[in-house]
Amino acid sequence: MQLSIKNLSKTYPNGTKALSDVNLELKPGMFGLLGPNGAGKSSLMRTLATLQEADKGSVQFVTGQGSNINILTEKHTVRQILGYLPQEFGVYPKMNAEEMLDHFATLKGIHNSKERKAIVKALLEQTNLYKVRKRNLGGYSGGMKQRFGIAQALLGNPQLLIVDEPTAGLDPAERNRFHNLLSEVGENIVVILSTHIVEDVSNLCNQMAIIHRGEVLLNGNPADIIEDATGKVWKKAINKTELPNHQKKYNVVSSRLFAGSGKVIIKVYAELQPDSTFEASEPDLEDVYFNAIKEADRNLEVAE
Repeated sequence: MQLSIKNLSKTYPNGTKALSDVNLELKPGMFGLLGPNGAGKSSLMRTLATLQEADKGSVQFVTGQGSNINILTEKHTVRQILGYLPQEFGVYPKMNAEEMLDHFATLKGIHNSKERKAIVKALLEQTNLYKVRKRNLGGYSGGMKQRFGIAQALLGNPQLLIVDEPTAGLDPAERNRFHNLLSEVGENIVVILSTHIVEDVSNLCNQMAIIHRGEVLLNGNPADIIEDATGKVWKKAINKTELPNHQKKYNVVSSRLFAGSGKVIIKVYAELQPDSTFEASEPDLEDVYFNAIKEADRNLEVAE
């Protein structure tokens, strides 16, 4: 099972270049697509979900049975093996979860009523919604709606699951439940998690890519990416008033204010220690992410 994306590009009629020669290889497991709002994540997700056309490139999916599916041209076949949870999805607020999921199962082609009932029950249990299956969806919390969204996306045992910004707006408890559910689902299929939350990728994914302005800046295993940054992240405490000057002088990737102290901890990304006032800092994925975004923006400014 493998998803291969080669030279995928998309420009919208208004001239916005959403995707620019995107190349990625995805295998079973959780793949994190990390980038700021407007980076091209949703454009890539919608293209893979057969909801919009690409201008050029190819996307091939090799199924667990060895079949090779052209994602861009065999849309009906893709939808048979695809589960998709968009960033925003609608539900009928006056229908309960059991009724709605049964309806979706029918649309998915599961016509045998006994089989459909068993599948609906199993999915509601898997997403921890069985006890509230009779409650109208309009009364669900944000996290419960997201778990229902995953339940409908899992109908038909998809081999490719796409989830777009699934934890935005969730409280910590619901976010943790959702993480556990995604981890369980991602053990045997290809799951693409599109997000701007660095921690989600760091906690969940064994492969990732950073995308910005439609381009893939780097990709690989998160642990390896962090290890490559060892010895390149430095920190020190400064007065809040000194921050603008340090941002001009150094490659400051993050700053954190100590409440009420007037002090700011800054992190700088540099190959060598900037000066003796800085000390080495253990890198994390957030450091790498912010540095990649800033470097790409600097390169664009130079090019212009």
